[in-house]
Amino acid sequence: MALDFDAIKRKLDRLSGNNNSRNVMWKPEEGQECKVRLLSFPDNDGQPFKELQFYYNIPGQRGLLAPNQFGKRDPIQELINKLRDEGTKESYEMAKKLYPKMRVYAPVIVRGEESEGVRIWSFGKLVYQSLLSLMMDEDYGDITDLKTGTDLKIKCTKSPGQQWAKTEVLPVRKASALSKDSKQVKEWVDGIPDVNNIFRLKSYDELSGIINNWLNGEEETESTGSEWTSNKSASTSSTEDTSNSKDGEKSYSSLDDAFSDLMS
Repeated sequence: MALDFDAIKRKLDRLSGNNNSRNVMWKPEEGQECKVRLLSFPDNDGQPFKELQFYYNIPGQRGLLAPNQFGKRDPIQELINKLRDEGTKESYEMAKKLYPKMRVYAPVIVRGEESEGVRIWSFGKLVYQSLLSLMMDEDYGDITDLKTGTDLKIKCTKSPGQQWAKTEVLPVRKASALSKDSKQVKEWVDGIPDVNNIFRLKSYDELSGIINNWLNGEEETESTGSEWTSNKSASTSSTEDTSNSKDGEKSYSSLDDAFSDLMS
């Protein structure tokens, strides 16, 4: 069998600490306004952005990619099913805690930082709803269109006394091309990062070990190939953020800050 040298290189990069995932990710800075242009992922079943499901709320884990969404055997989903089948209030509450949560990813060009190329913006349900609603508005339509799309103004603010920062998405009034340089457009489109290469899908045995350790009262620290979030979210239109604070754990003002810490 022929060797997969690309896979070998990726493993070597991980072992050497040369992981570029952090450089691929982008997030709006709190207290600043920026202008961006979103692109669509190619070969994504006609959907512009990529949805991924992660398991959270497992101590020692900042987010585990759910195999079930890819049609693979999933020990955590199996545990959820067993808990639901038990039918008790306690088992139901535990199953509810384990349900996977959605995180959404979009290719993004940040205006003024075009030299950085296409990066990936990660956001949650409320920002996702705002973007899809905008695309359903006949005044805007496909905001990711390379020739007639729309730039977006992104505001990330946190008022005094507010627990979470808020991310607001506002369309620029005038439609525009992604770039006047057709070669640059092609380079950006061809260079859209593959989100599937950012997170490693753990094997059935690996996930089983994590779950068994947790059920037996043992915890392990893990960050590679995972994402962090909390089970709390801000209920504000066009905004989205999360925070988590427990004894012995870091506290983050936003989910994006936690995500950046994870990718470092």
